[in-house]
Amino acid sequence: MKRTQPFECPVSAALGVIGGRWKILILYNLFEGIARFNELQRATGGISKRVLTAQLRQLERDGIVRRKVYDSSPLRVEYALTEVGRSLKPVMSLLCVWGEGY
Repeated sequence: MKRTQPFECPVSAALGVIGGRWKILILYNLFEGIARFNELQRATGGISKRVLTAQLRQLERDGIVRRKVYDSSPLRVEYALTEVGRSLKPVMSLLCVWGEGY
């Protein structure tokens, strides 16, 4: 029987969502709690505003991060992990242990 669609490895699919230079660092910082844009930019060290915005939008689109805008002056925006995002914490903890040993 011929496959009509190529097989996609689940690990590859997961890395497609959270992989890359900055997403892991963004998630790592959000595991500590809610953060504002400038806090995330400082915590990730070296990421430009444009790139951080793009990465946060992708994580939001994929249901990993939620963005909450407060009706205040000045405008206040906070980022937090969704339930799906929080479910990544054990996986990230194991990756940290592996990374320390590597």
